[in-house]
Amino acid sequence: MATRQEMLDRVRKALGRPESGSVVPPLPPPDLSGVMPPLSPEDWLDKFETEWEKVSGVAYRVSSMNELESVFQKILILAETQTIALSRNPILKELGVADRLTALDKFATSWGAGRGLEGTHSLADFNKASFAAGAGITGVDFVLAESGTLVLSSATEGVQVASLAPPIHIALFRRNQVVGSLDEVLAKLPISSSPSRPTANRSVVFITGTSRTADIEQILIKGVHGPREVHAILVENSCR
Repeated sequence: MATRQEMLDRVRKALGRPESGSVVPPLPPPDLSGVMPPLSPEDWLDKFETEWEKVSGVAYRVSSMNELESVFQKILILAETQTIALSRNPILKELGVADRLTALDKFATSWGAGRGLEGTHSLADFNKASFAAGAGITGVDFVLAESGTLVLSSATEGVQVASLAPPIHIALFRRNQVVGSLDEVLAKLPISSSPSRPTANRSVVFITGTSRTADIEQILIKGVHGPREVHAILVENSCR
């Protein structure tokens, strides 16, 4: 009976690969010319908005609190939405989003400012409120230009259910959170990449457009397993 190593060597030989113990020559660097051309920083935001809109996302830029409030009204009134779930991303507190929604006669449920289960609501209560909400408002960790993607981590949001459960997701971001490539995102995420030193209870969500599926007869349906609308709002530094 062949040993495990002999069997693996046979597989390697059949695949045209070196046998175990032999020196494996280094792979040549991949030729990515024309595949994903590098972006200059001044093009990142325009590229993100272009890619975001290709996947049914809606992009806005606001430079004042009045403009931000007008965008909220436009989204929430058209959707006839009264209840909103808010993550604990610091930008929401900085902009006083909960108070502004209350002034618009909306009911906002905020995830506690503390870590874990600290704060006003337990995780179970916030999950329930998020699934019952008509919209969820979050911040982001990064906005990825090359693919039109929002990147949210539980380290920043507390929990990401506000971005996943309600039928409408609204994400706020600053200009300095826009990055060009996935490599930059992975290098900057506040998540350990070392298997020996994992970051406990942390997850990352990459959101590229609305929720969609084509499981049934390859017909594309939006909003089946998550938001049917996604809105990304650039909040300029003048808006505080």
